[in-house]
Amino acid sequence: MVPADQDPSPATDAAPVVEPEEPRRELRFAYVPGVMPGKWIRRWEERMPDVPLHAFMSDAGAQLSVLRDGSADLSFVRLPVDQEGLHVIPLYEEQPAVVAPKGHEITVFEDVELADLAEENFLDIAEMGGPEMALQVVASGAGLVVMPMPMARHFNVKDTVARRLHGAEGTRIALAWPKDATDEVIEEFVGVVRGRTANSSRQPSAKQEKPKKAPKPDRRGGGPSSGAKKVAQRYAPNPDKGRGRGSRKKGKRP
Repeated sequence: MVPADQDPSPATDAAPVVEPEEPRRELRFAYVPGVMPGKWIRRWEERMPDVPLHAFMSDAGAQLSVLRDGSADLSFVRLPVDQEGLHVIPLYEEQPAVVAPKGHEITVFEDVELADLAEENFLDIAEMGGPEMALQVVASGAGLVVMPMPMARHFNVKDTVARRLHGAEGTRIALAWPKDATDEVIEEFVGVVRGRTANSSRQPSAKQEKPKKAPKPDRRGGGPSSGAKKVAQRYAPNPDKGRGRGSRKKGKRP
């Protein structure tokens, strides 16, 4: 009879504790209209295939808010911006452009001077509700707008023409990310954007220790303890080797 305080059933091993897997790291970045991130995406996929990269477009009003609310890790922004709490690296300057309705006299030129447009009616893009809406108003013949050429080409509104504009202040594109979010993945992306090669000493991926190669076997044979068979010497040693100059024996003089 089994005592009441003993369990007759056989002892079973406790279930193994499964550690929760860490979420896979991803990198997200936003960019304003006119930025073409394709080359950076291709370089990243070649260099860091294990870290998925997600890109999306944001308008000028959200180019920083995507960083503040955590929607993006980095953002390609159009300067000027409020840089408080951010790393901001200027990248390149954009060509200014003037956009006019189709049939306007600037159509016959490839380049236009701002001073030659003093009599024109210029529209404020912000007051028009953004660049795309402003271009729609331009197409109606209500006035002209000045904007970066890449932005004009991006929207490419029908019945408008864009020409390079000289005499107007240009805009600059920069890469921004929060200072407290910097890590090796972000540093790697910054290096890709700035054109650093994969072997650059400033790239985190290049600093990782490479596996050491196994030493090559000694073909000359080892010592007694190595167990290797000693290779026979091909040529007999030179008996004169090591003697002073002119010490080689010569024939007897008659």
